[in-house]
Amino acid sequence: MPRLNRRTLLTGAALPLFAINTRPARAADFNLKLANNSPVTHPQSVRQQEAADRIKAATNGAVEIQVFPNNQLGSDTDMLSQLRSGAIDFFTLSGLILATLVPAASINGVGFAFKDYDTVWTAMDGKLGAYVRSEIDKRGLIAMDRMWDNGFRQITSSTHPIRTPADLKGFKIRVPVSPLWTSMFTALGASPISINFAEVYSALQTKIAEGQENPLSLIQIAKLYEVQKYVSMTSHMWDGFWMLANKRGFSAMPADAQAIVARELNKSAVDERADIAKLNGSVADDLKSKGLEFVEVDKPAFREALKSAGFYAEWKKKYGDEAWAILESEVGSLS
Repeated sequence: MPRLNRRTLLTGAALPLFAINTRPARAADFNLKLANNSPVTHPQSVRQQEAADRIKAATNGAVEIQVFPNNQLGSDTDMLSQLRSGAIDFFTLSGLILATLVPAASINGVGFAFKDYDTVWTAMDGKLGAYVRSEIDKRGLIAMDRMWDNGFRQITSSTHPIRTPADLKGFKIRVPVSPLWTSMFTALGASPISINFAEVYSALQTKIAEGQENPLSLIQIAKLYEVQKYVSMTSHMWDGFWMLANKRGFSAMPADAQAIVARELNKSAVDERADIAKLNGSVADDLKSKGLEFVEVDKPAFREALKSAGFYAEWKKKYGDEAWAILESEVGSLS
């Protein structure tokens, strides 16, 4: 029976699935690294560890994945560079940040495009997701079929409640390192500051930024309620994570091992979606008990402000007619 190792693979030998599942346990042939930027207790980190455990069992130890949560291996931009070089094998990254490398990857974050989760998953598990994955593939990376949920994003503030676009005028808001975020909040009259997530808490604590925007679950887990007073329920963007793989490293594994890894990572992505849905049902009450004041907003006013500022027209031009047409086929007309 052939041994699963990189030398065998490079010479073209293949290992059948039954061999992976039935041979005696032994040292891993593939020791891989999976990194993320989520706290260790976040469902993303928990479910990724479960996937790693299942992969090890299903390959009888041939593929072992070590999970590095909470920016342990660097900032988002650092880890993306490591992924591309092969220093990291897998990395879950927001499409909105991945857009610095793959412009189409941020299209799911177009402001006020998705009205609910049904619309999100129909689009991202369907034509829109397939289009983005094809663009990612052109950059030497592989994206798994199922995105991980990061949730609809809400605005928090330490100074005043945000109810209308006028409340954002001159507002110093932390945003991820992504042109789409900067463009959207600039169009709404705010003063966006690009800061990696690992530095968000300190930026809010020292008043470098007055506010920030993130899903409720992350506001809770990262304890941002300690340095913020208001949360405005804008649901202005839906944000998700692509499970990315270094193409060279992933392709070095036999096809059967690749299938197992993809299957288990996709399963955990769907499990994590359910976790976030459950969290969304309870996290608001918890945040209220911790002192955050919830604010309802005039969503149509925000969308109209973006339209009037030329935001949608600008990004239609940047994404191109094909991508924009796919987006609007899923969410309806934006411009």
